[in-house]
Amino acid sequence: MEDRREFVKKVGLATGALGLLGSTTLLALNRQSYKINPIKIVGKVTDGRKGIAQVAVSDGETVVVTDKNGDFEFWSTGNQPFVFVSIPSGFKIKQQSNGSAIFFASITPNQNKNRILFQLDRLPVNDNSHSFLVLADPQIQDDYEVQQLLNTSAPDVIETIRHLDDPNTFGIGCGDLVFDRLDLLDDYDRAIRKIQIPFFQVIGNHDMDLDARSDEFSANTFNKKYGPTYYSFNRGQIHYVVLDDVFFTGEERGFIGYLTEMQLAWLEQDLANVPKGSTVVISAHIPIHNLVKNRMALIELLAPFKVHILSGHTHRNDNYVTSSYFEHCHGTVCGAWWSGPICGDGTPNGYGVYNVNGSGLDWYYKSVGKAKDHQFRYYQRGSLKEFPNSCVLNVWNYDPAWNIAWYENGERKTHIRKIRTVDPLSVELHLGKEIPERRGWVEPYANDHMFLFEPDDDVREITIEVEDRFGNVYVESVKVG
Repeated sequence: MEDRREFVKKVGLATGALGLLGSTTLLALNRQSYKINPIKIVGKVTDGRKGIAQVAVSDGETVVVTDKNGDFEFWSTGNQPFVFVSIPSGFKIKQQSNGSAIFFASITPNQNKNRILFQLDRLPVNDNSHSFLVLADPQIQDDYEVQQLLNTSAPDVIETIRHLDDPNTFGIGCGDLVFDRLDLLDDYDRAIRKIQIPFFQVIGNHDMDLDARSDEFSANTFNKKYGPTYYSFNRGQIHYVVLDDVFFTGEERGFIGYLTEMQLAWLEQDLANVPKGSTVVISAHIPIHNLVKNRMALIELLAPFKVHILSGHTHRNDNYVTSSYFEHCHGTVCGAWWSGPICGDGTPNGYGVYNVNGSGLDWYYKSVGKAKDHQFRYYQRGSLKEFPNSCVLNVWNYDPAWNIAWYENGERKTHIRKIRTVDPLSVELHLGKEIPERRGWVEPYANDHMFLFEPDDDVREITIEVEDRFGNVYVESVKVG
């Protein structure tokens, strides 16, 4: 009882300033159930035979670790819907009936004490090496798009998983699972079940309850299907964190890229259990690098770690490489909203594939319906009107560690200029209000992964050579035009 009194005292101090708002405002706040009703959470993390020590458990506000017997306890404010476990390395990712990962339990709000048991199963093989796929923006809105996801995209993902041949493969749905049609989440789940690997889900701006009056209640449907919107888990030597960086403003479809203080405070506690220098992989829907308003608070928390950020949202492929982090903003499963084979920047409909060995990652972008080595698109001389003498390349997953060259008459040439411009195929498919037929509002996007070069005038055929940061070389012989 004494520790409960102390908890209430601390909460009272933290919320005492609300008294300045006046009783009417307090009543309005209370109508949304933001009341201090402390609930004691008591539980155990076990492998079915004995408790597992040093496992992080949280309600999204407080983070504790299990003792030597696997036991944990803490006080929850009563405003959090879940208790979740940060699945430790070496343990299986269990799946719900919908195919998504299960790592959480609901808090019963009308009970002063909740007892929670997390039973984990040990993996039969070591997970220091593992793989994961990142599917950004499936964004289905009608039955045609559901069928495209089920019968075109999902089979491609399944074939990729077959080639990976890695029992420790999982997926990340990187937000905008649907396009405001929350009733189609069941169809999204059909695709996930078909793929047959556990998926961790990220909430996107099109996955929210748009009739909510504030951000705090905009994830109700998502919560019911997939659990918390921010959490962490571990595979091998990597610590994974899923964040909710979509802040609903209460207006119709209104949102900003923003991380709440509660989430940042939770993350600070979560990362305190991760050795400095470890690799941390963050998944969020909205790109952190340029679209999250308080991103510097996050970057400061991540400073002691080697960081990769996985995002989507923009329907284009971008890599942001800084001294603090590497952000992979993925092209989309739906391309330009299921209007054709490419995104607005020319990136093919597709997804990211990542292989992990120890603390290091390598990756590639997999285009749906194309071979793994489809990593660039070539355009003949004059394909861009403003550069009539130039051949054009779109190398959609380019970053500064890539190398690009061409061979003419057996001689290697490297004078290639990176520019910001539009992809010629995107211009053909998307420019103008009448096209594409399904989404007339789609237009070409200027992007930073376009390249120009000028073979000699008398050369008719050349060989393009593109090398990624991992030494993989992609070659294609083409006509100059």
